[in-house]
Amino acid sequence: MSPPVWLSLGRVSNLPTVWTNALAGTALAGADPWHRATLLVCLALSSFYVGGMYLNDAFDAAVDRRERPERPIPSGRVAAETVFAAGFGWLLGGLVLLAAAVAARPEGAGLLAIVAGIGLAATIVFYDWHHKTNPLSPLVMGLCRVLAYLVAGLVAVAQPAPGLWFLAGIGLCWLVGLTYAAKQEAFDRIERFWPLSFLFAPVAWGLFRLDAGFFPGVLLALLALWLGYALWLLWRRARGDVPRAVAALIAGIALVDALVLAAAGHPSAAAMAVVCFALTLAGQRWIAGT
Repeated sequence: MSPPVWLSLGRVSNLPTVWTNALAGTALAGADPWHRATLLVCLALSSFYVGGMYLNDAFDAAVDRRERPERPIPSGRVAAETVFAAGFGWLLGGLVLLAAAVAARPEGAGLLAIVAGIGLAATIVFYDWHHKTNPLSPLVMGLCRVLAYLVAGLVAVAQPAPGLWFLAGIGLCWLVGLTYAAKQEAFDRIERFWPLSFLFAPVAWGLFRLDAGFFPGVLLALLALWLGYALWLLWRRARGDVPRAVAALIAGIALVDALVLAAAGHPSAAAMAVVCFALTLAGQRWIAGT
């Protein structure tokens, strides 16, 4: 498998949004996000993400032959069997890295974090296997990100603070709206707009936290503008607008994490999340994010 195929299958341009999940999950659980174990969590979640993207293409190969023939499997650049094997290998690698993170942070939840990681891997496989015809697939995809936050938090502390559960809820709302839009990508249109209302949850919450300071206010404005840009693309619906909007919303995950981190009193982690947002946008110019 050539490097360009590997990068395309893994949608690696989106990996910085996984790193912000690790930072936010750790910080909102009530722990220091700059602990060395957080790097291992970032690597573990990255492995889970790439594995999920591989399996997504492998399970969707038949549909992609009709709708996206340029993808690596239908174009003949790699066999579906190879992608299946690599995808499950990445998931296994994620569990190994997660175990290393747990060992590096003995004050965390230990075995419970491993169980959450197994749950994340299982949810990823279920989504990839049964998302095309599943009306609840946006919720299942949102659950994947929820579990990513929980994995990070459980690695860090034995009893996560309530902020972690709040973060999980905000992330779930954003992913439900994002995944609904992504389901329409092959048709380059949006049939119903009401599911997109979930995307407003972090902005609405941010309006109630305007007293948190200048930096959170700036991030709220940036997130609102970015969401407005993505929704404008979905409303305009010129050719290619839906995929562009989906890629923008994926990058926006990092902004959501930045806003929550800043409002929770973690400005350095929030600043890093903004950097990850920029890295995602830059990466998407070279490697398609969808």
